[in-house]
Amino acid sequence: MQDKQVPLNIEITELSHRYHTENGAIDALNEINLHIEAGEFVSLVGVSGCGKSTLMRLVAGLQAPTQGQVLLGGSLPTAVRAKKQIGWMAQQAALLPWRTVLENVSLPQKINRQNGPNPTSSRGQAVSKPIDLLEMVGLADFAHAYPHTLSGGMQQRAALARTLATGASLWLMDEPFAALDELTREMLAQELLQLWRQFRPTVLWITHNLHEAIRLSDRVVVLTPRPGRVAGELTVPLPRPRDDTSEPFQNLLRQARTLLRREQAHG
Repeated sequence: MQDKQVPLNIEITELSHRYHTENGAIDALNEINLHIEAGEFVSLVGVSGCGKSTLMRLVAGLQAPTQGQVLLGGSLPTAVRAKKQIGWMAQQAALLPWRTVLENVSLPQKINRQNGPNPTSSRGQAVSKPIDLLEMVGLADFAHAYPHTLSGGMQQRAALARTLATGASLWLMDEPFAALDELTREMLAQELLQLWRQFRPTVLWITHNLHEAIRLSDRVVVLTPRPGRVAGELTVPLPRPRDDTSEPFQNLLRQARTLLRREQAHG
């Protein structure tokens, strides 16, 4: 039996990033300071173009910052990525169309040659078989189907199983359910929370949806319009599952909307 991946804390210090284009320099982020505890679920919200996705890429080690530093569990993102500790989900499932669902989910373990710790089940047993992961996300009956035969929600379930297959201790999620209908989005969000409670990774979640951010997160971080900086944070102390009709939930939603609208007005 193998141990579960240890979740990573995220330490972002004085982080700024500038893009150089034919029309001049664009400041995407400006002096971001943010600490995320290991195993915490944190959402980033803000208007389009505020630098949320840029920040995600810097945390993933896909780009080097212009200024400042990101540390994941005390290590640089590139080192953590090399150890296959970072899982990524985006709006598009990005499944390989010529491979079956099972083959897509098997890819991370095949590429990594299973040289890192695997996820564990709720009983603490190593989950090494991709079919077990498909069972977790409700797709075991579609293991041999091809992506084009699946609905958008089912494709995202497959992408989630693929993320689990990496055994990652940090999940970076760039609006993975944004293109889905509301009912499917809410259903997948609840399934995601169940898996988060089971594996307890650190989650950095990007969304435009304040309601979704409060329903899912331990904390909501609001970014200003470009150049993005931290405008404010909201701690969400409500027990899960959360009743979005309750006064505490609605109060947090009003606070988040007020903060976001204030920043939009200033932008």
